[in-house]
Amino acid sequence: MAASAPVCDFGWQAVDFDLPGVDGRRHTPASARGPRGLLVMFLCNHCPYVKAVIERIVRDCRELALEGIGSIAVMSNDPADYPEDSFDNMRRVARERSFPFPYVFDETQEVARAYAAACTPDFFGFNARLELQYRGRLDASRKESLPNVRRELFEAMCAVARTGKGPAEQNPSIGCSIKWRA
Repeated sequence: MAASAPVCDFGWQAVDFDLPGVDGRRHTPASARGPRGLLVMFLCNHCPYVKAVIERIVRDCRELALEGIGSIAVMSNDPADYPEDSFDNMRRVARERSFPFPYVFDETQEVARAYAAACTPDFFGFNARLELQYRGRLDASRKESLPNVRRELFEAMCAVARTGKGPAEQNPSIGCSIKWRA
């Protein structure tokens, strides 16, 4: 089922968390952030919206690291109902796609609730003070990867890296709803 994320609540402070990563280590916003900001992404393995753009996400996160923006991907879906989102499959996808960011498991779904994550993919872009400056989409792609689209997330996070501020105009992310436990 498709869901859409709400618009950016500028200045909202990143909520702290400590989650296990597919690399065998624990990760927090502090450990993932770069000197100029942090991108927190809610992703999963099974979602066709994520599958359509995962190569672009990986590319953009690599390039954002050069701008001083760290990234972390959180998987909050219930793998009991969606086995493709299991921790073992998270590990496999991260390895196959050469994720340049930690991929962490939010087993209790508390982090997704704290961030009010609505869908996968869902992007939260923070400045160096961990104040929210971007809550929008990667680009105009949906369940298919569109050619030559504007890199909205990348451009916004480059602006955050340079100025500490995100763009006033943002388009909400759309994707599969978070798969909550009953």
